[in-house]
Amino acid sequence: MSELVVLGLCKAFGATEVLAGIDLSVPSGSLAAVLGPSGCGKTTLLRIVAGFERPDGGSVELAGRTVAGPSVDVPPEKRRIGIVPQEGALFPHLSVGRNVGYGLRRGAGGGRQRSGRVEEVLDMVGLTGYADRMPHELSGGQQQRVAVARALAPRPALILLDEPFSALDTGLRAEVRADVRAALRADGATAVLVTHDQEEALSTADLVAVMRAGRMVQAATPRALYLLPADLGVASFVGDTVLLDGTLSGRRAVTALGSLAVREPVPAGSAVRVVVRPEQLVLTADGHGDGVPARVREQIFFGHDALVHLELRDGAVVTARSLDAAWAQAGLDVRVAVRGEVSCFPGPAADERP
Repeated sequence: MSELVVLGLCKAFGATEVLAGIDLSVPSGSLAAVLGPSGCGKTTLLRIVAGFERPDGGSVELAGRTVAGPSVDVPPEKRRIGIVPQEGALFPHLSVGRNVGYGLRRGAGGGRQRSGRVEEVLDMVGLTGYADRMPHELSGGQQQRVAVARALAPRPALILLDEPFSALDTGLRAEVRADVRAALRADGATAVLVTHDQEEALSTADLVAVMRAGRMVQAATPRALYLLPADLGVASFVGDTVLLDGTLSGRRAVTALGSLAVREPVPAGSAVRVVVRPEQLVLTADGHGDGVPARVREQIFFGHDALVHLELRDGAVVTARSLDAAWAQAGLDVRVAVRGEVSCFPGPAADERP
């Protein structure tokens, strides 16, 4: 078992409170993403778990052993934690194989066992046969794969990934993170990914923990986080939103987009803020479908889909995401309906992002 349990973690630098009672539990063999904007405290959390900073309060337990607490401070090198930094940080004078094998113990088992483990983890990250290459002969994505293989090689209790894909271009980033995710699963590793990229967190992690101003706002599976955000800030931070004022009537919210079904939990009070995802908006030609009338103001094409900005009769502007919106050109009158249930929060209130 290599479960990570963080309880009541606090940290301040001078008068600035960086972490305020952080709780986080990462089950053994799973990947958790700590998601938040710059300055929310996520890197400080990672550094405390790694042993590079001491907490002011709270504790960190790894694989059933307390490694940080009021009277405990296990040195980083004795915590059995592997780290993958942003830039990979490979040793430029060592081959790929020697980089990967750097953290493996020498002696017991001999060189054959070490080289076998090196080849095993290189195969996991899709770099079979690269052991004799030098780092400068690799692409950026390949270097990050080597960094992950190096972290996996000693079979640590935990792997920490500090925004390891941020320096890669968009297409390569998706490919590398998929390979890294597969490698972590193949080795049964427990890992924590620190990122500010919502798509990366939702598509990669088993558990996503959202931080805001030094506090843990919500930790849930990606699907639960997206569909059942804890507040308006989380809803806006983990995906695009259409925010509407509404009035509750039983399990329905009356809004400018019509009467919408509300998913649990239903907030108390009648005035609410309603969260609709752009992909829930369905467009039809005016007079040929359900929903409320709207006029297309603009369409932005992305290849895989398009965003259609719509003006409702009351002047409100909402955005729909569509896979087939070529017909919905600027100036066209359409009808727009909402598919599925929506989330509601007490309101009206300002949209507070993490």
